[in-house]
Amino acid sequence: MAAAWELSRPEHGGRYQVTVYQEGWRLGGKGASGRGPNGRIEEHGLHIWLGFYDNAFRLMRQCHAELEAQGLRDVFGDWRDAWTPENDIALFSPAEGGGFERWETRLPPRPGLPGDPLPPGQVFSLPYYLSRAFDLFRAMVLDTTMDARGVFASGPDEAVNAASLMARLASLGAFASAAALAEGLGVMAMLLRELSAPTAGLLDAAEAVTARLRQWLEDKLLARDERRFLWEIADLSLACVLGLIRQGVLYDQRGLDALDDYDCREWLRMNGASMRSLQSPFLRGLFDLAMSYEGGDPERPALSAGQGLRGSIRTFFGYRGAFMWRMRAGMGDVVFAPLYIALERRGVRFDFFHRLTNVGLAASGDHVASLTFDVQAKTPEGRAYAPLVEVAGRPCWPSKPDFSQLEDGARLEAECRNFESHWDRRRVAERTLEVGHDFDLVLLGVGVGAVPFVAGEIVARDERWTRMVREVKTVASQAFQVWLNEDLGALGWQGPAYITGAFAKPFDTWCDMAHVIPEEAWQHPPRTAVYFCAALADPAQPPDDGDAGYPARRTDEVRRAARAFLEGPVRALWPLAYEASGRFRWDVLVAPEGASGPERFEAQYWRANVNPSDRYVIATPGGCHFRISPLDVGYDNLTIAGDWTDSGFHSGCVEGAVMSGLLAAHALCGSPKLEDIIAYDHP
Repeated sequence: MAAAWELSRPEHGGRYQVTVYQEGWRLGGKGASGRGPNGRIEEHGLHIWLGFYDNAFRLMRQCHAELEAQGLRDVFGDWRDAWTPENDIALFSPAEGGGFERWETRLPPRPGLPGDPLPPGQVFSLPYYLSRAFDLFRAMVLDTTMDARGVFASGPDEAVNAASLMARLASLGAFASAAALAEGLGVMAMLLRELSAPTAGLLDAAEAVTARLRQWLEDKLLARDERRFLWEIADLSLACVLGLIRQGVLYDQRGLDALDDYDCREWLRMNGASMRSLQSPFLRGLFDLAMSYEGGDPERPALSAGQGLRGSIRTFFGYRGAFMWRMRAGMGDVVFAPLYIALERRGVRFDFFHRLTNVGLAASGDHVASLTFDVQAKTPEGRAYAPLVEVAGRPCWPSKPDFSQLEDGARLEAECRNFESHWDRRRVAERTLEVGHDFDLVLLGVGVGAVPFVAGEIVARDERWTRMVREVKTVASQAFQVWLNEDLGALGWQGPAYITGAFAKPFDTWCDMAHVIPEEAWQHPPRTAVYFCAALADPAQPPDDGDAGYPARRTDEVRRAARAFLEGPVRALWPLAYEASGRFRWDVLVAPEGASGPERFEAQYWRANVNPSDRYVIATPGGCHFRISPLDVGYDNLTIAGDWTDSGFHSGCVEGAVMSGLLAAHALCGSPKLEDIIAYDHP
């Protein structure tokens, strides 16, 4: 996607005229979704919003408020109708003797809602997160629970003199009891708030407390195997606390970026984490959630310590309301349809079927002089393409374009034009825009994997961009969805509809999505739908640009892997979905009348996300240093946006993308103010 701004001109009433040039027929990139047969939701993968996504939620709350003011509340509802809170999660671990063990928990709700203004004086700083971690440890030590604020109810929280705190800590000696350990942790939490720089005494105290606490917890918890998960949480958390203090991260202006050259597991091991904890479902779940496997290879985990820790502390200690939030329907319906309608009503123009092929620089090399597009299709007489369809009374994106709106659409459909495929380069025309005539400012909003193909001139002459596209890594991903005639309880699953991670490869993350069925348009609704997703390994040799059959081969690879997954690992989840012989009961899958056996799987949905723009961005050790900020002034009429930029949160997620977009907006017009973008881990 590229957006071009024309500056104030009399015919525009002194306002910016914004045009969005979009490949294909829908918005959303990696978050796009569409509606297929029976109005079913077809996603790129599993999309769940975490409770700390303050910038993203604030954007959508503003969007809903604007649409409501225009009389569209009946269409989209309140923003709280579009998301539902979710506090249940489950993780899996290989069991001795085969199979899997399940660890599950319900996180406590917290005050407020994501996107609420921060309370006066509150900053999501590293000391804030560390004090919340200490609260958690103290709760573990005394076998208590946190209160609704996520704060240990009986702990001291008064501001006191740092010298007296050090004396109190020293007087606790060997921390021989649980109460002494708890008091020691509370004192350390206060010390970290009081001291402006690390001291040798504090480091000694931290190492003594963490060593003693680790031993105490090991003695108490590892003796009872059913509580070993609690030990693994404590062990990893202690390593994080000690590492932050030991390496002075709390007082380093770089914050957690100071740790980005370390691999996450390497850094935890340096700071005392056990080998057992390094293989725990919590750490595997972290890597799975971030798809942090170089080349998509599960044998090559790669996640920077800074981003791994940033993601973890924000997730567990920064959420408001609920730990996670499920979207009512697909991301295209809940996020991109409202945004599209709001922007269109503001006067933004959308030119679909425009594939950017070159960002041309001026001879001086200091600004963008031209934008060149392949026009993939045209509408008769230049009419605007209407991209949305109505499903269950709501505007949605279809999974296929409406060829009836296109010139010579029947021929294009018969030729199986794939407007979203990097390898389908067919076009009906070429179009070039010129600076000063067609545009003044440009926002480049493609995925980083597509940058070499759309901004080749910049990559060839700018070493910073060359390093960025080489060092900011991406992975392909895979996903499949099944619609079931029986709910998961009837298939043998015990417990709530968890969001589940750290399961078997190649589909390690999955979720029961029964709540989306009412948003679809089935005549006879299924009982539930389940989504699976994970990273997808790259081939040994990258495909050529002319290899038009590559996407279909990879998609078929996902289809075969998904079928095998249902025939194998899923038995650990849904034991009653199998016959006595061990065969999967294909009749549990919703399929057209007459389909039987494995052919019923052919009516489900699967995809391989292998397009350069679809690839998932990962944060490898050292890679974050090469990201370029939307505030960069290397080209005076160009900014960039995406989860691959230096936005303050280096993860492939909507929060990082929105933070990047807000920075890009500031670069273009000075709004929003930088201080209005919520940041989370200041030193």
